[in-house]
Amino acid sequence: MKKYKKVYLEITNVCNLKCDFCPETKRKAEFISEAGFAQILDQIKPFTDYIYLHVKGEPLLHPNLGGLLDISYEKGFKVNITTNGTLIDKAADTLLAKPAVRQINFSLHSFDGNQKEISKAAYIDNILNFAGRAIAESNIIISLRLWNLDSALLAENQRKRNLAIMHKMEEHFKLPYAIQGNLSETKALKLCEQVYLNLDYEFKWPDLQEDEDFNKGTCFGLRQQVAILVDGTVVPCCLDGDGIINLGNVYQNKFADIISGKRAENIRLGFCNHKIAEELCRKCGYRKRFSQ
Repeated sequence: MKKYKKVYLEITNVCNLKCDFCPETKRKAEFISEAGFAQILDQIKPFTDYIYLHVKGEPLLHPNLGGLLDISYEKGFKVNITTNGTLIDKAADTLLAKPAVRQINFSLHSFDGNQKEISKAAYIDNILNFAGRAIAESNIIISLRLWNLDSALLAENQRKRNLAIMHKMEEHFKLPYAIQGNLSETKALKLCEQVYLNLDYEFKWPDLQEDEDFNKGTCFGLRQQVAILVDGTVVPCCLDGDGIINLGNVYQNKFADIISGKRAENIRLGFCNHKIAEELCRKCGYRKRFSQ
């Protein structure tokens, strides 16, 4: 049976920020119900042990987040959450109390373009304080992400913001070294037990208005991962935020049948053979990371 390393499950497409790097979805705003969430988990259970509460939207906005995490635990899933981190103070107790939570990824680059909405100092401090609690109270892995590097020289003001954030990390975790000088070639660094820093280049989300790249390439979509939008639409990966590659809907057809369908298999086999079957995938900037 086909097994995925990741199944992305969008519990809401509503977000409290408007980040420059993340295009707004054109879909109707929704929050998944507990019944719908449980139904999806039952369908995907044979195919993965790991769910990622992330496609579009801010998962910490969900009013029944605790209930969804309880359902995840009851059904044997390990949960990974990607958040902009602005609501971590309100959600902290819930997250730390739920054994289903395996990892929380904080997109620190969410600060870029949102300076009017959030205080930079308080924003970073709240996230670092939560990381400290996670170390003391749980086994939750914390990934601190700065995915705002530029392929050219980093803009001076942005470079200074990144360095200021890294200095805060050095002080908070009492590091005996400067982060900037100790990053590996993969731009990853273990700051302490359970806490990691990950830097990466900014990428372009797939967009049908972009130029098409007909070169050979590959991706993990439908090979190691798949995504389900809040309305039940199945798409190949977490970057199809508008459901353009609509493979089917889990509320209308079985997940097992959807991922075995002709279109899904064409995409998967195409990636296995370095052929890009879908137009949207040929217009995806993130996919190019796997073709280098």
